[in-house]
Amino acid sequence: MKIIDELLSKLADLIQQGRFMELETEGLEIKPVPIDGGEWKERHKSVNAFLNTRGGILVLGVKEEGTGAARRYVLSGWKEHAEPNLKEFQRIYTDRKGVKLDLGDCFPQMEIRTLLGERVAVVYVDELAADRKFVFLNGTAYKRILTGDHKITEREVEMQEEFKEEATHAKELQVVPDMQETDLDLTKLNHFIFHLNQPQQVETLKPDLAAARAFLERRCFLKNGTVTILGALVCGNHPGDRLGFRSHVHGYVDVAQQIAQDKQDFVDNVLQLMESSLGYLLRNIQVGIIAAGGGTAVPQYPEEVLRETVNNALAHRDYSVDKQVIIAIKPGVHIAIRNPGKFRQTLLVEDGNSDIPVRRILPEAKPRNPKLADVLRVYRKWEGRGIGMATLVNLCLQNRIDLPYYRIYTEEVCLHICAGKLMGDRMERLFDSFDRHISIKLEGGSLTEEQKLVLAYLIKSEWANEQYFYTILLTPDNNHFAALSILEKSGLISKHPLSTPACPIYIADRVLVQRSYTRELRAMFGAAFDSLDETAQAALGVIYRHNHYCKEKGGSAKQAAFALWYERRGPEGDIKQFDTFYRKVRNIFNKLERSGFVAKIAGTRGYILCDDYKQSHIL
Repeated sequence: MKIIDELLSKLADLIQQGRFMELETEGLEIKPVPIDGGEWKERHKSVNAFLNTRGGILVLGVKEEGTGAARRYVLSGWKEHAEPNLKEFQRIYTDRKGVKLDLGDCFPQMEIRTLLGERVAVVYVDELAADRKFVFLNGTAYKRILTGDHKITEREVEMQEEFKEEATHAKELQVVPDMQETDLDLTKLNHFIFHLNQPQQVETLKPDLAAARAFLERRCFLKNGTVTILGALVCGNHPGDRLGFRSHVHGYVDVAQQIAQDKQDFVDNVLQLMESSLGYLLRNIQVGIIAAGGGTAVPQYPEEVLRETVNNALAHRDYSVDKQVIIAIKPGVHIAIRNPGKFRQTLLVEDGNSDIPVRRILPEAKPRNPKLADVLRVYRKWEGRGIGMATLVNLCLQNRIDLPYYRIYTEEVCLHICAGKLMGDRMERLFDSFDRHISIKLEGGSLTEEQKLVLAYLIKSEWANEQYFYTILLTPDNNHFAALSILEKSGLISKHPLSTPACPIYIADRVLVQRSYTRELRAMFGAAFDSLDETAQAALGVIYRHNHYCKEKGGSAKQAAFALWYERRGPEGDIKQFDTFYRKVRNIFNKLERSGFVAKIAGTRGYILCDDYKQSHIL
């Protein structure tokens, strides 16, 4: 595996240099071979946590020595006497009732690799399927958080048991009337078994469907001799005839003048639907060119987010609803994927009636269709633990896409992946207009790029929530803990009243999200302010913000034009329309200056509000 080759190369360099670098992660442990039972218990805990979380890799034969600057890696090597201990991993864990389990299918073949002339062991641990979690070690189940193994709470265990009960009645396990095993495709079935056998064989290829019957029942492709929705999705013949719209994906490009090639329908088994849908997206999204590499084509959206989003849409959809998945591409604006189903109520954190409306979604940790998810994991098409949402958030916070959001309908959920950047020109200009206020909050400091991105995510989430859109919850557990901590301590963010210790909901400093200064401006200008049109009032609001919260006190007509253009959702990149709007705003400022509302700062293009307006007009 490439990841192991890279890891061993890094370890070799660090060992030879007598240095230490933190290499352990949520999915990687580097330890010496235990010398006694107590140390083996710690390895058992880590493997138990890997099984219950996202799987992992245990490297045995390297230890840490020293502290502080003297901390370093030392090669201790693999010990042959430890091999029986590794075999215990498959049999040492139990279910909640204490019944021993055989988990051999979760442990691919161990590898002995060479590192600087010594041997080290590499133990691979697969994540358990969602409907097999949790497993226990001496009555306790563990989960992996960062580089530590933590006890799973009784509440989490109870919730997982409830999920497992629900999973036994999952829609994917409903039978397809009159569809028998002869309606399955043997080639597709053996293709699945081939992938199931990687990296080691766990099932034989089937010579015919009769020989496959026991396997089909065990994998829930058949139930009492009748094909299930799961079986039809994975290896059924003519899935469109049997499953209706449940095996359909409809794609179209949302432009004013559509042509025939803009629309396409796919009808197939689930794996082929995933590949066809991804191909459709890649063919129809805009592609830019960068200078690097002699002119490299760069899709408008990262391919990894498109792949995971399509895969998760088909993995999570409600297969009891006879509707198709719909992919709509609005060039330069967004991709919308509309999916039959709905979020579990426990995943929604919402209160539309509070002063600060909240509509947030906790990343999904459990698949709606656990058996299908298990099949897709074999093909590396679904990775669990809300990874699709985590990828969306991470790419957004890397500034590679704009804020993603969901619209929720009666029987459907629609995800919008937005083109552009989270921290684009609009947010840069917004933060610039508050730079004095921000500096005071940070005691003379300024926002780092990471802090800007986190703050922009929270502000845009609030704007989206006001529009009845749902956004993915940002928490210290999964994203940018340090940035959230500093922003909270400075008062630039705080917790919403709906927050709980287990589910913190962050909102931005109310000064930063205030968009209307009508009350303040009316107090300054009285009835004269109400006589102005909406654009003039909003322009004065931008100047008020600059006067009170910006280091450069005067706000220009162009700054006001940009602020209002973005707020009113003007088309990005449309220079002609913006120029027309800018001329309108400039004329408004000329009139405001002649009327005594604003005054230009000498030698600059900036304006300040006339604080003495009322008094001068009374006189």
